[in-house]
Amino acid sequence: MFNRRSFLRGAGVALVGTPIGAAVVAAQTAGGGAQAAGTGLPLTVVNHTYRYTNAQIFVYIVGTDLSTGKQVFVRPDGTLSTVSLSDNGSDGFADLSIPLVADGDTHLAIPAGMSGRVYFSIGDRLRFKVVTDGNGNAALQYPAGWVSGDPSYSVLHDFVEFTHNSAGMFCNTTMVDMFGIPLAIKLDGASSQTTGRLVDGGRDAIFAALNANADFAPLVVGDLRVIAPGHGIDSGIFPATYFDSYIDQVWAKYAAEPLTVTVDSGTYTGTVSGGTLRFSGGVAAFARPSTQNVFYCDGALAAPNDGVTGPVAAVLGAGFNRTTLLTQPRQPATDPATFYTGSVTNHYSAAMHANTVDGKAYGFPFDDVVGLASYVQDGAPASCTVELTPF
Repeated sequence: MFNRRSFLRGAGVALVGTPIGAAVVAAQTAGGGAQAAGTGLPLTVVNHTYRYTNAQIFVYIVGTDLSTGKQVFVRPDGTLSTVSLSDNGSDGFADLSIPLVADGDTHLAIPAGMSGRVYFSIGDRLRFKVVTDGNGNAALQYPAGWVSGDPSYSVLHDFVEFTHNSAGMFCNTTMVDMFGIPLAIKLDGASSQTTGRLVDGGRDAIFAALNANADFAPLVVGDLRVIAPGHGIDSGIFPATYFDSYIDQVWAKYAAEPLTVTVDSGTYTGTVSGGTLRFSGGVAAFARPSTQNVFYCDGALAAPNDGVTGPVAAVLGAGFNRTTLLTQPRQPATDPATFYTGSVTNHYSAAMHANTVDGKAYGFPFDDVVGLASYVQDGAPASCTVELTPF
């Protein structure tokens, strides 16, 4: 199963700042050069913003060649090129943009054997940059819309994520780091699936909901984007102790009674002893997480890819963000009506879910617990469409 965490383990992108849940690993890249994209999955880009013309919108297909581990991008002519320092122009940045066609839908392709992102920017091009990593190899530095000093900070942009390999196509819309452009994915193949579409007026509703909350309002960057709370902590604009009282209540509750977590590998019972949450069945113990650990789903809530501790960590991360751990001692909680209750919760993720047509979103890294992430996959993909939907 591929999901956002699978993508992050495999993409190997070098980012400005640290994305939520991601291990930032610079790909082993040597030299440039282009190659044919091979068997590509047809990708259609549809501009239904009803606010911006095609001439104002740019597309970027970037990521990692899964066969070589090298970082790559797709050129406007459809060729797949390994990143090189020579891609940087006289301004110091690499123009990796693909303009939309003058009118109508734009037809591109996702190369086979690639994992990465499809970025969209409106009004201006993004400032990607090829840098030298710690091993002396070329690596692509991605935009980071949650970092005020990033050269693309003032550009309206967003992205979807994908892995396209011999097992199929795996893709998602994501708000884990930020949300700016409403995007919807349609994946056709063995079946036809859609996800990510906002309800009418959904973008405005998300911005309004967060602006109405004193703690979350600083995460709204004008009409450009809203950034995730974890990044807000990093930037000093969101309370680093926001979840602390809730975490303390959870730790106190499960010092007095057991917490039961059921995942694919089995059912595990845990209690807090000596300040540490310890489970049966060989699950690694969990130290008390910080507020930042909760939003990032890292640190004390890090999920190793071991099939046991990792899935339990994911359920705990979801339980904290959805604030179901005090009311439901058997996890994971499965009824969305019981999520995000109370004044202290992840209102950022709540706003995302409340404003999608299917109720699915990627509001935090473990939002795929019980299948509530805006994620689709197909083992026999025929085509993929990404629509920039009405603002």
